[in-house]
Amino acid sequence: MAADLIVWHGPNTRSTGTVWLVEELGVPYELRKVDVFGGETREAEFLKINPAGKVPAIRHKGKTLTEMAAISLYLCDEFPKAGLAPAIGDPLRADYLYWSVFRPGVLEPAIVTKAQNLDVDPRTVGWGEWETVITLIETALEDGPYLLGERFSAADILIGGALGWLKHFKLMPDNPRIDDYITRLHARPAYARMQASNQ
Repeated sequence: MAADLIVWHGPNTRSTGTVWLVEELGVPYELRKVDVFGGETREAEFLKINPAGKVPAIRHKGKTLTEMAAISLYLCDEFPKAGLAPAIGDPLRADYLYWSVFRPGVLEPAIVTKAQNLDVDPRTVGWGEWETVITLIETALEDGPYLLGERFSAADILIGGALGWLKHFKLMPDNPRIDDYITRLHARPAYARMQASNQ
């Protein structure tokens, strides 16, 4: 029987985070690889899935969804038994939501601004200076091994995945607290299974 969940994934792109998430959820899924670097995303078939030609994308229960953070929030609520998201009413829910949208709304824009050496007045945009963004993450990790303290969540996949990418490409200097955080996340079995999907 075909899996109810389909994941479109471009190896070595941000969609690795979605594959990692699904592996952590422990649910069956069908992986469909897309060659984003070879132009395959512009083929008509994939553009029907996401007209922007970007991965990740998923289809679940007949509904197609794109955008990594939205996919994460959706899937964690669809599969609550995995425990990757605090339930509504849990005091940690607010922090989980904050960090889930922090990646696309704050962290990624700050990464692009820094990597491309763009001169942006932080008073005119919705994200902060690079140093401030990293300090926010460092401060959150003071209280435990994960962003929610002792509890691992899908927010760690979103934030830790981006930080791991930065370290891999040597775009971030050594930072003991963040380096330990990345190492901890990369030691998870689901992370290793996700890495196999990049082959």
